[in-house]
Amino acid sequence: MSAVDWIAADWGTSHLRVWGLKGDRVLHHAASDQGMGRLTRDGFEPALLTLVAKWLSDTQVTPVIVCGMVGSRQGWVEAPYRGVPCTPLGGPLAQAPCRDLRLSVHVIPGLKQAKPADVIRGEETQVAGFLTQNPGWDGVLCLPGTHSKWVHVSAGEVVSFQTFLTGEMFALLSEASVLRHSVAGWAEGGFAEGVAQGMERPERLLARLFSIRAEGLLQGRDPAEARARLSGLLIGAELAAAKPYWLGQQVAIIGAEPLAQHYAQALGTLSVPVTTHDATAMTLAGLAAACALLPQSERPCVN
Repeated sequence: MSAVDWIAADWGTSHLRVWGLKGDRVLHHAASDQGMGRLTRDGFEPALLTLVAKWLSDTQVTPVIVCGMVGSRQGWVEAPYRGVPCTPLGGPLAQAPCRDLRLSVHVIPGLKQAKPADVIRGEETQVAGFLTQNPGWDGVLCLPGTHSKWVHVSAGEVVSFQTFLTGEMFALLSEASVLRHSVAGWAEGGFAEGVAQGMERPERLLARLFSIRAEGLLQGRDPAEARARLSGLLIGAELAAAKPYWLGQQVAIIGAEPLAQHYAQALGTLSVPVTTHDATAMTLAGLAAACALLPQSERPCVN
C-alpha cells in the first residue's frame, strides 16, 4: 500500500475516522469505534497506528492533522480553546506525544464563548472548511448532530455560537426512556407535525413528549410516525430557541444525511434560505486548511 503525504483525522468521543492523502487527493480511508471516550491517554497512539501504520513511510515523518474530542482535557493532548470572536482555525496546534518516530500528530484547538458559556471542539474545522470553499460568506452555519451547533460567521470569523443537546436527547428518549416502547422506524408526516408543534409551543415540549407514549397506548399511534414526531418536536423546539440566529439570515447546513435534510425541511417551512453541505467534505477541507498552521517544513499538503 502506497505511503501518503499526510493523514487527516476526525477523532470524536465515539469514533475515529482517518484519511491518507497525497496532496489533496484521498488515497485511503479507515474508521474504528476507538473514540476518545473508550481510551486512556496511552491508548491513543496504538488506536491510530492500528488504522494508519500500513500507510506510513519508514524514511520520512508523516504529519497527522486531527480535529475533535481528542484535543479535550481527557484526550491525547489538550488543545486549549480559543476565544471568539476569532477565525475558526488558529495556531499553534497542540502536538501530541508519539513514540513512533514516523508520526508527527498535531491537534486543532476548539473554540470557547464566555457568555453565554459554550464550547466547540471539532465543528470549528468544518466551519473553516466551508469558508475555504465559500470565501467572503457571511451568515449562519447550522451543524446538526449529537450536539447541534448554530454558528454566526462574519468577515471570516466566528462571532458567536450556541449548542443544543437535540441529538443526544433524541437518542436518550428513543432508546432509554419510556418512549422506547412507542417509537420505531420513520414516517415523514409525523416529522412535519412534530416540527410545527415544537415551534408553535416550545414551552409545552415535555407534555407533548409524553403524549407520544399516551397516543401509542390509547390510539394505536404508528411507531414510525411517533418516532418521526419525536425528532420533529425536538428540532422544532431547537429552531424556536435558535430564532435569533436564523431570522433574516442565510443559513448553510453542514451535516450528514438524512439529518441535514430534516433540518433543511424544517427551516424550509419558515421560508429560511438554506443550502446543505456534506460534513465529511467540509471536515477534510478544514483539516487541509489547518496544514497551513504548521511550520513550512511540515506542510506537504499545502501546494
